[in-house]
Amino acid sequence: MFNFFQIAKNTFKESTREPIFFILLVTALALIGHFPSMSLFVFSEQIKLVVDSSMATTMVFGLFAAVLCASHTVSREMRNGTVLLLLSKPVFRWTFVMAKIFGIFTAVILFVFICNVSSIVSIYIATDQFRMDMGVYYIFFAIIAVSSILGMAVNFLRGKSFSSTAIASIAILMPIYCVYCVMVKEHPTVELLDLVYALILLFCSVSIMSTITVVFATRLDMVANLTLCSAIFFLGLISSYAFQRDTGSEFFNVLFAFLYAILPNWQFFWLADALASRNSIPLSYVLWSGLYVVLYMTLCSIWAVAIFQNKEIASDIR
Repeated sequence: MFNFFQIAKNTFKESTREPIFFILLVTALALIGHFPSMSLFVFSEQIKLVVDSSMATTMVFGLFAAVLCASHTVSREMRNGTVLLLLSKPVFRWTFVMAKIFGIFTAVILFVFICNVSSIVSIYIATDQFRMDMGVYYIFFAIIAVSSILGMAVNFLRGKSFSSTAIASIAILMPIYCVYCVMVKEHPTVELLDLVYALILLFCSVSIMSTITVVFATRLDMVANLTLCSAIFFLGLISSYAFQRDTGSEFFNVLFAFLYAILPNWQFFWLADALASRNSIPLSYVLWSGLYVVLYMTLCSIWAVAIFQNKEIASDIR
């Protein structure tokens, strides 16, 4: 277990130290913070557009973050020989794979957590269809700026990673400011509890994708991994429409049923429409979705361990 936690901890640190991880996070936060200004004068639909856009941004950028983390911490280590050195120690292959999955999963969960908290703050920026709360807006971007300045200062004075320091600062300051907005500011028209449930389900969707990316990272480079994961993401979005229908052919019906079963259905985790129509999201639905995620991640983890057992590590060193 010591080896497992050490590899997982190092994987998490390596992921958050990557500049591209910080760039993706700041880009996502900048978009989320600007969505209220892009949805002005939309006849009482501002909150809906902000919520939909913020959730979509979190989902898509979470996919990119998962693929990049897996590529940097798995594929790259296979190329430079780090994995071969590590497996020469008393470390089992399944320990290595499971620790990588857990470390990348933790990094991606941190990414989605910051985006989700920022989405709640963004709703408080969207006061109504004709104006924004500019005070909340300025403080939102001030948190990002202050965190970046702190990261630069720590990097210059103590030599620590700029990316990890700035991300840690955002992860502390943004939730504190979110709690302040919830406690002090006027509540938006959307039900906060239902919004929290919908944002929790985003954790579920990105968690599945983070596990899938590690499976492919054991065999593929970053570009191929990103292409394949993007295809799975797209097919998962339309799986209900594409695969749950009668084709008139027994063979294609069985094939489509198989594809529907193995592909993750992202519509299970996309509840923006329920929020827009003011429908209540039951806790039981969130719990059943969480069980679905646990089972899917377990199967993907077993798959990753199985295909890594006979992987020739030395052949990847170039």
